[in-house]
Amino acid sequence: MQNETRRVSQRFFAPCAWVRGAWARQVLLSVDEHGNWHGVEPDSPPPADPTVTVLDGPLLPGLVNAHSHAFQRAIAGLTEFRGDARTAVGDDFWSWRDRMYSVARRITPEQLERIAALLYAELLAGGYTQVCEFHYLHNAVDGRPYADPLELSLALVRAAQRVGIGLTLLPALYMRSGFGAAGLRDDQRRFASTPDSVLRLVEGVRALAATLSGVNAGVALHSLRAADAGALAEVAAFAADGGLPIHIHVAEQAQEVRDCVAHTGQRPIAWLVDHLPVDARWNLVHATHATPAELQAVAACGASIVICPSTEANLGDGVFDLSCYVGSAGRWSIGSDSHVTRRWSEELRLLEYGQRLTQQRRNVAAQFGRSASCGAALFEAALAGGAPATGRALGAIEVGCRADFLVLDRHCPALLGVPAEQLLDALVFSSPDATIAEVFVAGQRRVAGGRASGNESEFGLWPALAEDFVRTMKVLWA
Repeated sequence: MQNETRRVSQRFFAPCAWVRGAWARQVLLSVDEHGNWHGVEPDSPPPADPTVTVLDGPLLPGLVNAHSHAFQRAIAGLTEFRGDARTAVGDDFWSWRDRMYSVARRITPEQLERIAALLYAELLAGGYTQVCEFHYLHNAVDGRPYADPLELSLALVRAAQRVGIGLTLLPALYMRSGFGAAGLRDDQRRFASTPDSVLRLVEGVRALAATLSGVNAGVALHSLRAADAGALAEVAAFAADGGLPIHIHVAEQAQEVRDCVAHTGQRPIAWLVDHLPVDARWNLVHATHATPAELQAVAACGASIVICPSTEANLGDGVFDLSCYVGSAGRWSIGSDSHVTRRWSEELRLLEYGQRLTQQRRNVAAQFGRSASCGAALFEAALAGGAPATGRALGAIEVGCRADFLVLDRHCPALLGVPAEQLLDALVFSSPDATIAEVFVAGQRRVAGGRASGNESEFGLWPALAEDFVRTMKVLWA
């Protein structure tokens, strides 16, 4: 009854749409004044009403990007070289991190906003309609707090609002450089936070969200190595009281696992599940080096794992054990993390190919999905895990969910001649990637002709974003 009292503000007609895990034909869709789906009617006759927007291609729900460090877009493609003699043999996550810090130490709020705006436009064009920003850049370049503690958070909010992507901002707790350390290293001073400062940031973002569409807040714990047990528990309790999503990096690196065992006597995920109230609001980022027992424990808690295949491959992290986890009914989502790629189709392709390479068999994800289609199984699972990462009703063409959707270019080479039932397989596994012609967020078009248009004219936004980004890169890498 509540839905009936809402006014329909827009209507669309799609030749086919992905509804509840299958293709529905001739779908009439209506959106209410709040930007949520009001009606979904398959098998409808083509509309005679000129106010109905007829979409020229298959329609998919938008996907959540559940893990992002926006500033790292500034180093994409710039760390792919052999280091000096000291690092050449052991070039790994930790040597990459030192290079990443060179940007983290220097980036200004204005530069962050410009980098994030271009990135968020790329993510929209790549099929993401909401991004979870795991935000640990809090302080000024000298490590002192800004006069407004929200200075860098506001830069990310402005960037998201400019291009029209949904944003879940996750201020992160970061207190020490490693297990047993007394504090942070000098090159980490911008990350410094306490439970109190993080909670104030979250409350500030929540106040902003009350006045802005498409923005909400959660909390992040950088990692077990970055804070002590008491601080972790304090922030986790705050999140539980507020019903907020909570995200944490965990078990990304083998060295991290060894350090955790040395200092706590337990592996990271085992410690986390034993000592903190892990439940369905929790999102464990990476979990690459987890045992079957740990993965089963995560699934039993109802938590989700955020897999970042392109970053995990780029950094040489390892391959997540998808078969074990999904075989335990575990929920997962995807993120683009360091943004070496910005399309979800590539993340899903890399995830499946990693499983095939390690297991020497094909269509691994399809073994656990409702559909025989590997592409459909991957897409459905990523949708189901993405929405809880944001704490919002997203990722489905269903009444009450936000009206986020993509329109595929049925005439692009990757989809030419492909039967309708296998469009998702071609979308994920046929490259160059299929073209996403249009993207809508809350019923508003944000990508046209494959490029982000935001609130501006069809092609008015991208040139300005690109110019700002190039100017910023020249300063950062002069």
